[in-house]
Amino acid sequence: MTFNNIISETENGITTITINRPKKLNALNRETINELHQAFKSANADKDTKVIIITGSGEKAFVAGADISEFADFDEAQGSQLAARGQALLFDFVQNLETPVIAAVNGFALGGGLELAMACHFRIASNNAKMGLPEVSLGVIPGYGGTQRLPQLIGKGRAMELIMTAGMIDANQALNYGLVNHVTSQEELLPFSEKIASKISRNSLVAIGQAIKAINANYEEGVNGFEVEIEAFGHCFGTDDFEEGTSAFLEKRKANFKGE
Repeated sequence: MTFNNIISETENGITTITINRPKKLNALNRETINELHQAFKSANADKDTKVIIITGSGEKAFVAGADISEFADFDEAQGSQLAARGQALLFDFVQNLETPVIAAVNGFALGGGLELAMACHFRIASNNAKMGLPEVSLGVIPGYGGTQRLPQLIGKGRAMELIMTAGMIDANQALNYGLVNHVTSQEELLPFSEKIASKISRNSLVAIGQAIKAINANYEEGVNGFEVEIEAFGHCFGTDDFEEGTSAFLEKRKANFKGE
């Protein structure tokens, strides 16, 4: 599959998706959002892909925000449609993928960039990363899930302050807040992310997909996460991976999961 704004490469069970608009600091425009949707969808369907890593090209930015020039003249209805379409096509889509997604955050992750990173299952940052949701400085609010995911990750008070001040935090502050799991040097960001991805890939991808579903259920209004967990737990008993995992444990050998 050929893309204009992203690069997607698969090696050793890891698909790395790189947003490749360095002159625009990898800002998200409509075309890039559409391409990311297709790349994530393709990787999720690919049996050779066990983990997805998303990052930005260059040293300056993961994603420096949305491409403001595309919506500066929108009216209320168009603004609502923009947010709804983007959430469904990319941000919610990524959050609910069965394949684990790691955001390798290099440089600036602002606005839609931080919202994309937060939609991933967890985040690793380089020590030059800067993160924030500056939308109120433009007279708008985060529209790609930022007002929902940021409080879930760092707490209501901190999220309120960060959004209201349109401020930025550095990688160490993000680590302290629990917004990212690890901080590395920029040179080690992808190797470190790949190391964690390799650890994940040795486990049952069927079970991981069910775990993602159950964890996400806790944040869905009107959904009982415990009931989803019970159903997902039971589902695992009908898989080949469960039979292989339990057999390997009893036979004192390493499991060879097929993801089925």
